[in-house]
Amino acid sequence: MAIPLEKLINRDDNIYELTCVAIKRAAFVTKYGDEELELHDFKVVSLSIAQVLENRVEYFFDKSE
Repeated sequence: MAIPLEKLINRDDNIYELTCVAIKRAAFVTKYGDEELELHDFKVVSLSIAQVLENRVEYFFDKSE
């Protein structure tokens, strides 16, 4: 399964924010694994980006720091 490029292109969000979330998600998947990893041919980054773009990862930023 590839990265959904059309969702990436059509996204109006802050791309820096999405990149940070994908990096943190990739680190989490590397450490703890994920059920969908085999579907992405064990490519952690492409899985993480796909999950972020498809809104399957919830995130927030603490703006008080």
